[in-house]
Amino acid sequence: MRVNNMPSIAALLVATSSRAVTAFSTRSVAPQVVARALTARHVSSGSMPYDDDKMPIYALGLNIGMQISQQTDFKNLLEEDELEILLAGFSDCVKGEETVNPMEVLQKFGPEVNQLLRERMEGIMDKVKKDGADYIDGFVECNDDAVKTDSGLVYYSMKDGDGASPVVEDEVEVHYHGTLTDGTVFDSSVDRGATIKFKLGQVIKGWQEGLSMMKEGGKATLVIPPGLAYGDAGSGGAVPPGATLKFEVELFKVNP
Repeated sequence: MRVNNMPSIAALLVATSSRAVTAFSTRSVAPQVVARALTARHVSSGSMPYDDDKMPIYALGLNIGMQISQQTDFKNLLEEDELEILLAGFSDCVKGEETVNPMEVLQKFGPEVNQLLRERMEGIMDKVKKDGADYIDGFVECNDDAVKTDSGLVYYSMKDGDGASPVVEDEVEVHYHGTLTDGTVFDSSVDRGATIKFKLGQVIKGWQEGLSMMKEGGKATLVIPPGLAYGDAGSGGAVPPGATLKFEVELFKVNP
């Protein structure tokens, strides 16, 4: 479902290939917002913040906020007082209560905003990469049987298999549980309760290398540096730019 004719605001987009901030557009734009199913991040046992007749409007606000947050992690990019100023600008635009001409503001300050966000994004990504590298070093140190390959992948066998090993042309059937280095689960077939089949050559390089080291019936932990995962682009709102990923993978079947 598409929700059209939303209030026109300057489009602040992050290019997924380079994570560079696109310059503010000063053209008149009427962006289309794709309404996605709302997924609660935390299950609350408390009451809703508004009466039922007001909750659809609140849900619309959540939906817009989720889409913006999936493009740019403002919570970590901006300080608390800066977030308040950002929300004030958004509110003024939506309500039509601007005290200055928005186009003049964008023309004057747009380049500075782009530079500020670019620098902060790079700073955050550098920290994420360093944390990932430290995690890999710690994992290898704490697990004597862990193997770090020339590519930087860490492979740790949890259960040896006795069947075939896949190559990139093969289809595999697996269970997996994927987390960030802080333990945040970003994807898990285990949690969904269903295995998944795919061509090995269609997934990230860390999976291609790691599963080729496994045999049917085996289970392993793969710690994958960003260069073998989603790199500087990340993956949507689930995997941050520059993130190191940890997967527990169980290989059930190899189909040539």
